[in-house]
Amino acid sequence: MRLPAAIVSELRTAGYALLEPEAAAGALDVELDALAATATSWQALPRDSYLRDGGHYRARRHSCFVYAPGSGLLQPVPQRPHWQPTTYNALHGGMLRWFEPIEPAVAANAALRQLLASLGTLFAQLRPVERWYIEAHQFRIDTAGGIGRPTPEGAHRDGVDFVAVVLVRRSGVRGGETRVFEAQGSRGVRFTMVQPWSMLLLDDAQVIHETTPIQAEIADGAPGAARAVRDTLVLTYRAGGFQEPAAGG
Repeated sequence: MRLPAAIVSELRTAGYALLEPEAAAGALDVELDALAATATSWQALPRDSYLRDGGHYRARRHSCFVYAPGSGLLQPVPQRPHWQPTTYNALHGGMLRWFEPIEPAVAANAALRQLLASLGTLFAQLRPVERWYIEAHQFRIDTAGGIGRPTPEGAHRDGVDFVAVVLVRRSGVRGGETRVFEAQGSRGVRFTMVQPWSMLLLDDAQVIHETTPIQAEIADGAPGAARAVRDTLVLTYRAGGFQEPAAGG
């Protein structure tokens, strides 16, 4: 089992840590069977109506939380828009994007709440904070239009302190290679997340990341074709507050 201290060391030196499901469960004290109870909710995500490339390949929900590592208190906050500056997201930055919230039963799932808190405690070992401002995104990328783009904005940083990308499901898909590169250098790694509940942890200041487009393994309508989807839970942790437009901007 990979101990939390070893994961913190990886994040500090390399800027990322890739955890297989069992390693993530042990290090973060999360029951994967209980977490897996949320997986069916990805089948009913509303379509993302903000895609500026004209695509219809993404569905999502979004909710926010505040976590205090010292007290262990995790609290949901009233629904708010997702916003990023164009410096971090040239394609979708600069606009307030209102998404439907994560369903109450999912947001209240004890294993999911444990995951949010455990990651907050882990990240606080790298950057001690009074509280983390967390944004949780449920994403489904499909290939109904031929190609699905997990990161249509390309290689990017998110403008936060830490990011966790959790693979929930990958079915009938080819492609979807994840790439992590130094933000101030040329070195990088490439891999494909395959196992449900594997987790990629990122120090957003050190690295940039992207995931390549996906296609169906078997063309839609062909014998044996199944719906090709890639489901992820993306969690971002930021000190000092949620990202939002400057006052008067």
